[in-house]
Amino acid sequence: MLIIGIAGGTGCGKTTVVNQIIHELPEDEVGVISQDSYYKDTSHLSYEERTKINFDHPKSIDFDLLFKHLTALKEGKTIEQPVYSFVKHNRTGDFILTHPRKVMIVEGILILTHPEVRDLFDIKIFVHADSDERLIRRIKRDITERGRDVEEVLTRYQTTLKPMHQQFIEPTKEFADIIIPNNRYNTVAVDIVKTIINQRISL
Repeated sequence: MLIIGIAGGTGCGKTTVVNQIIHELPEDEVGVISQDSYYKDTSHLSYEERTKINFDHPKSIDFDLLFKHLTALKEGKTIEQPVYSFVKHNRTGDFILTHPRKVMIVEGILILTHPEVRDLFDIKIFVHADSDERLIRRIKRDITERGRDVEEVLTRYQTTLKPMHQQFIEPTKEFADIIIPNNRYNTVAVDIVKTIINQRISL
């Protein structure tokens, strides 16, 4: 199994890169795991308490479960990937049955911050985008998909997203095997990754 980790700041275009990579691969040979599924269970907290959690800090991620699940997939086992609600700021209690594939892509802003999880990745990718571009994408996404207003998004960006990016996410760029600039449609870097994947699949 080839495990690919794709990191980068919020709104950098990770999902676009993931889709570019998997678009030409056989559907039954590639799977995707999102870091967002592995936010820690917060059922013991009230909704008000959950809204105050810093979800851009590595401590908000259940890396132990993610490591356990990735290890199980490498052993050929099926896992129950949690489902997370950004509206309720908690896991829903539902699961996605995730089967092992020849290629597993793990994407998320913090996935390169955890040494044990990072060591499981055969290829580590960091998607880079201009901070203004990332903010614009974040505003659009949080308003349309997560029911937030502009003031809430901007406040969260200034108080949490930006400082967490500078402290935890940007430094993980040094662990990347490939850095993909995503301010424009980048085909060369993505084609290189596709070539590596296809070589490994055909072995």
